[in-house]
Amino acid sequence: MSSTYITISGDMWDLAAHKVYGNGMYMDVLLKANIKYKDIYIFPAGITLAVPEIGPEVSESLPPWKQGVTEDGE
Repeated sequence: MSSTYITISGDMWDLAAHKVYGNGMYMDVLLKANIKYKDIYIFPAGITLAVPEIGPEVSESLPPWKQGVTEDGE
């Protein structure tokens, strides 16, 4: 289930992502969920953005015990 974020004047994609996810690097997730606003760089106040849930990050370069996955996939 996704939630929403209502912009304040001066918000940008990375700032909005930082506010909702705690990390501006998720701005691509936010942008993909709100593609109709792709041409806005600095938001005015009052735009409602959809905020999809993100899963835990798992890196293929981490060893299994740091990924939270065992070698047998459990």
